[in-house]
Amino acid sequence: MTMRSSDVLVLGSGIAGLSAALGAARNGAEVTIATKATRPEGASTWWAQGGIAVARKKPEQFQRDIIAASSDTSDPDAVATLVRHADAAVRDVLIDTLGIGFDTGGNGASFDYGREAAHSTDRILHVDASTGKHIHVPFLNYLADHERVEIRDDTAALDLLQDNGAVTGARLESGGRATDWAANAIIVATGGIGALYGQSTNPRGATGDGIAMATRAGAAVDDLEYVQFHPTVCVESGDPFLISEAVRGEGALLRNATGDRFMPAYHEDAELAPRDVVARAVDRERQKTGRVVLDVSPLDFASTFPDLMALCEENGVDPSTGIPVVPAEHFLCGGIDVDTRGRTSLDRLYAVGECARTGVHGANRLASTSLLEGLVWGLRAGETSVGESPVRPTAEGRKREVGSLSVDVEAGFTRVRDAMDTHVSLRRSAEGLHAAAATIREVKAEIESDVSAPMPRPASELRSACTVGLGIAEAALANEQSVGCHYRTDASAEAPAAANG
Repeated sequence: MTMRSSDVLVLGSGIAGLSAALGAARNGAEVTIATKATRPEGASTWWAQGGIAVARKKPEQFQRDIIAASSDTSDPDAVATLVRHADAAVRDVLIDTLGIGFDTGGNGASFDYGREAAHSTDRILHVDASTGKHIHVPFLNYLADHERVEIRDDTAALDLLQDNGAVTGARLESGGRATDWAANAIIVATGGIGALYGQSTNPRGATGDGIAMATRAGAAVDDLEYVQFHPTVCVESGDPFLISEAVRGEGALLRNATGDRFMPAYHEDAELAPRDVVARAVDRERQKTGRVVLDVSPLDFASTFPDLMALCEENGVDPSTGIPVVPAEHFLCGGIDVDTRGRTSLDRLYAVGECARTGVHGANRLASTSLLEGLVWGLRAGETSVGESPVRPTAEGRKREVGSLSVDVEAGFTRVRDAMDTHVSLRRSAEGLHAAAATIREVKAEIESDVSAPMPRPASELRSACTVGLGIAEAALANEQSVGCHYRTDASAEAPAAANG
């Protein structure tokens, strides 16, 4: 019996993976989407609040904003690719194909473009403050009905398969059994790394699987040290929830425990400074005064952001007294190194979305560009992947039981998160990074020596977290320059008025 196969195998079901599947299917490919998510909330796209930025016929201005937010570290060619295709991709997929009802100015005639930090103009399409779910669910439903697309949920990718240096498929696990799946092209779209940190805006399934698999296979990765923290996450009670940057775009102010508005002392753009600047400022003011709140009194919060108002009410937070906020892990700017078509350094392997390092974000991502990047690179990778020559699956396709598990996976995750939170967070030092790397190596060695292949899903996720966490720590050690969201306390002095916080 030959192994199961598809023309294109997409790993992940966020906007990047769905866009890749659409791009491939439109060009005649038979596509399989394998996702470990079992409901929409399992993908980071569902959690995205602010919206999706577009050029609005001003591409040069948009490019300047992206590059400036990155502290001039973005790849200009990648930025030009994103901006050049932004409006057409949004119009084609989100508006014409999926019919997303972005908010309008009230008369239905034009879109209500929002503005967020480090944007020089209003250019963000949104649906209240829950844009992600309003895109994600219709996209999933559309592809579920597509004749060329199969969606296999609750199906985790454990490893990539290779033959003579080319990636030829992936080992998939579902229901405790592993199956080898062949494909002419494999598109990794597995999302971020939020599960490596104690507090994150990502779903808990974001364990860095795609980056870890690609690393083990020998693919090039880059910019792993650039982990972005969102400055306004409410953790007062219940699960952490994001307070969209759009709230500050509408006039909300950050105040410390003494009631002082502090951001003008850190950056000339105050609350609308780049995310790395605001996150470190919030963290510093919390250390100095004990608390930071987002003062929403300058706007009609309840009517402008009803979804966020509902979240506050569900979590027992009264916005009228200020929303307590902390920085939390939000987005990995680096990842698997790809070109403008999503091609990696390995034949037949593509990567898109947060797990990919396109070069657009450099050291710090501009708000509301993640959905756009996933859409644009997903479409381009999907289209290009159809051109790969067929593989001939020959290995047996029987399902195998995964290995037994005796190691305490949750204890391992706790050790990894403690190390990342303590030493690989908003501020890093050589001493702390060495300590984090040592701890993560120990956990990685324990899980790899305890469990035989194919690994059970929990063990595979912990191994992925260790692989990526170690990669981040080592990249942060190698980069002694403080830039963007990578801040070395042993390499530069922090001053309140400094451009990087």
